[in-house]
Amino acid sequence: MKKIVLLSLFFQFSFAQTDARLYDIIQSISTQRIEADIKTLANFGTRNTFSDTISNKRGIGAARRWIKSEFDKVSKDCNNCLDVFYQKDFVTTNDGERVPKDTWIVNVAAVQKGTKFPNRYIIMTGDIDSRNSDTMDFTADAPGANDNATGMAGTIEAARVLSKYNFENSIVYLGLSGEEQGLFGGKGFAEFAKKNNWEIIGVLNNDMIGNIEGVDGVIDNRTFRIFSEPTPITETEKERKNRRFYGGEVDGISRQLARYIHKTVAAYMPEMNPMMVYRLDRFGRGGHHRPFNDLGYAGVRIMEAHENYNRQHQNLRTENGIQYGDVIEGVNFEYANKLTAVNAITLASLASSPSEPKNVLIGGIVEANTKLKWEKPNDDSIIGYKIYWRLTTSPQWENSRFVGNVDFYELKGIVIDNYYFGVAAVSKNGHESVVVFPNDIIRTTFKRN
Repeated sequence: MKKIVLLSLFFQFSFAQTDARLYDIIQSISTQRIEADIKTLANFGTRNTFSDTISNKRGIGAARRWIKSEFDKVSKDCNNCLDVFYQKDFVTTNDGERVPKDTWIVNVAAVQKGTKFPNRYIIMTGDIDSRNSDTMDFTADAPGANDNATGMAGTIEAARVLSKYNFENSIVYLGLSGEEQGLFGGKGFAEFAKKNNWEIIGVLNNDMIGNIEGVDGVIDNRTFRIFSEPTPITETEKERKNRRFYGGEVDGISRQLARYIHKTVAAYMPEMNPMMVYRLDRFGRGGHHRPFNDLGYAGVRIMEAHENYNRQHQNLRTENGIQYGDVIEGVNFEYANKLTAVNAITLASLASSPSEPKNVLIGGIVEANTKLKWEKPNDDSIIGYKIYWRLTTSPQWENSRFVGNVDFYELKGIVIDNYYFGVAAVSKNGHESVVVFPNDIIRTTFKRN
């Protein structure tokens, strides 16, 4: 009887590998709406964090009020399904070298509450602010068409599309300010989330998702980068010591989130080429996922693969026949559509995912088999668990086995020394949690029930 039940679970899981809603979501992303929103943001002249806050036509004040009005429209269209609000923190000239005057850092958030786990959040962010060559210059034009009107427009568009659906977990569509001055917006909102005891599944930071023509001459409208740090900066000394002996140098929570995105794109958008970059951000630089990482949350940066530095952080000008400045002509709207879709299907998948297994342990030292043990979360949507393993040099999970609704499993003939392992929960709807890497070893003999 037990074999029949397990077989039934296996077939139920096998035939639920794809969610038809995700294909509909991809098709629903509108290039025309994204283009219109990018142009609107660029037409505010400058969105420098310290620019005009009174005008309705120019400056960051006008931009953030417009963003909130768009979120309000989305909420009205979905019967007030979004909680739209400002979140703000005050900064002074003592808070950083890029703060020319005291001001409020104002973020705009729209929260779509989950039907089952409203305190579990997946967050998509875009930056509101822009800059020119001198980040302290808050009066000159800085249209910021690609950096980062594209990420903000993509976030608004994701809200428009995903608000038509219900999800078990909550989704946050978030516009962040103060990125160019020191990641102030992300820092403030991450602290807000922590103060309110949010359980954050992951943060998708979108910063420049509209350029396909690199300064190196490469033109590519399929490839995009996913930046993720290897291990959490908040790890304990015990976790650091364990890693030296048990491995896991590239298996932190942000790296597992990056792998989840890669896997989701491969399944639903195989025409795209996600490029995993094993680094927090571009060399020596930073993005708005970092403040979340700093507090122990999983977070990645999604962006174009080929940057054009002539269009980033530049005053509008022409020198020696070269046009400088982040203007609308440098944005490929179809590409921005694709990367918005990448975010939207990832948000939908994670918002539909079950709770992760807890306290995953591993054993099998000097044995022929590998054992995995975990704690089941309180989630009746879980149909079972899936064990993943890969060669230690492989960037992606290569092998997997659905093992049913158990809390212990022994992989026969799989030697622990040659692979890395992880465990994911699988829900009745076919969605999986992010893979959880073991955090310690099984220190006592454990027999399967």
